[in-house]
Amino acid sequence: MLSIVLSSVGLPLEGIGLILAIDRILDMFRTTVNVWSDSCGAALIARCQGEKLDITKR
Repeated sequence: MLSIVLSSVGLPLEGIGLILAIDRILDMFRTTVNVWSDSCGAALIARCQGEKLDITKR
């Protein structure tokens, strides 16, 4: 699929490796931001509902 897109826009197919390598790093950052924001959202909703988060309990 990616090779079809690259060839249709006139980019060489040898660039697939570079695109995949860069996208892997960017995907790690996107995942980190997604998990962090979901955690913050859950903590905010819990706080608004009156729950207290005990961070000392593990």
